[in-house]
Amino acid sequence: MQIEKIDDNIYEISKQSKVVKVHDDIQKFDMLVPARVYANEFLLRKIKQDKTLDQISNVACLPGIKKYAIALSDAHQGYGFCIGGVAGTDLLEGAISPGGVGYDINCGVRLIRTNLQSKNIIATIPQLINRLFEEVPSGLGSQGQLRVSHSDLDKILNTGVDWAIQNGYGWEEDKIYCEENGAMQGADSNLVSKKAKSRGITQIGSLGSGNHFVEVQKVEQIFEPQIAKVFGIHNEGQVTVMVHTGSRAMGHQICQDSLTEMEYAIKKYNIRIPDRQLACVMGNMKEAEDYFIRMGAAANFAWSNRQMITHWVRESFRKVFEKDPEDMDMHLIYDICHNILKKEEHDVDGKRMKLNVHRKGATRAFPPNHPDVAEKYKSVGQPVLIPGSMGTASYLCVGQPKSMEISFGSSAHGSGRELSRTKAMKKHWGSEVRKELNKMGISIKAASDKVIAAEAPDAYKDIDQVVQVSHDLGIVKKVVRLVPLAVAKG
Repeated sequence: MQIEKIDDNIYEISKQSKVVKVHDDIQKFDMLVPARVYANEFLLRKIKQDKTLDQISNVACLPGIKKYAIALSDAHQGYGFCIGGVAGTDLLEGAISPGGVGYDINCGVRLIRTNLQSKNIIATIPQLINRLFEEVPSGLGSQGQLRVSHSDLDKILNTGVDWAIQNGYGWEEDKIYCEENGAMQGADSNLVSKKAKSRGITQIGSLGSGNHFVEVQKVEQIFEPQIAKVFGIHNEGQVTVMVHTGSRAMGHQICQDSLTEMEYAIKKYNIRIPDRQLACVMGNMKEAEDYFIRMGAAANFAWSNRQMITHWVRESFRKVFEKDPEDMDMHLIYDICHNILKKEEHDVDGKRMKLNVHRKGATRAFPPNHPDVAEKYKSVGQPVLIPGSMGTASYLCVGQPKSMEISFGSSAHGSGRELSRTKAMKKHWGSEVRKELNKMGISIKAASDKVIAAEAPDAYKDIDQVVQVSHDLGIVKKVVRLVPLAVAKG
């Protein structure tokens, strides 16, 4: 499909008809809105290497879609939607698609600050990363270090971080600095299948595998000192900790259960879609509300999971440095989710509309004075956390007003894969990647060398360029650049 540059960092596939093979039939589908890609020329070449453009133009055919189907600067091929994809659909008559959220529901990132200085703890870094690796269970199928009852699991699914905090895993203030205060309202564990619960109950409080990580970082550069101070970031060399994980097996099963239900529903209601991976129902249908409730439960699981990991991060620092976490100023800066569906109000063609906003591999980026921004941050905007790959930088940014105009208040969520895990493992030996990271002064602890190979830094796009595009477009403003000192991987 033809894509044209319409402005700096903005490319567009105009509304047109697509001819698609559905089963054995050749069918025509009309794009109801243009598809937009926010990227520079270098990143666009990367994006063109897979099926991202085809996927985002398919999304533009979904019933009730508004404004644009969007691929952000970290976009790459996913299931149905591209990862790095955003779409807003009419609240009642627009599509709700699990493919627009993904399998790892509320995969997200949180950033914890400290008052430690990197120059003072360099010698202790190996001991610290070993302790973190011991305290935070990780790896494929990893199980948490606590056992919860089925009753407690239901409370986690219904209340999110509240359960964790009430049971001693964190501080009461932590939830203030979580998107949605760490809990999706309306979640109901009764709608979650026994299979999903059985897959999740042993994993609560564990990191998982793949690109999930706990990373000890230092502040390398401060772009906006006054904004950084609001977040408790005062100087270069200050130590922070970033946690990245989600709902894992629980979210995967909830997504699969919902996809199965919706594949039946599209036949039942005769809903036409150009790709079966975009199975959907309209927002006013029972299946849509059931999905929203289940998805909320998975999101709550993920927030509680990250909350428990935060507790063990603080405990690791306590044991290594023999100081109270409060004395080390180990306060949560923010927790933000990547794979989520929200009911939000946005301006569409000059009118205020309620929409179903799908963010898949995309992160919320609300501007200053938005009502959903934490009170302490209202004057500067919502913190936007954009992690890189191990060995590269991560960014703390803030949302900007332009995001509400061009991306439904959304930003890129990370560097975005350039090589599949399979290709990365064929290209790299984990032991060699480890050596290269060690030469860069980065300690790494992982469940296996295969994980290290699959997550090699060059398997991802250039994080600096990805973030710069969002910055230049006015979606976010760069505040702090962080670089890794040590990484614990699953």
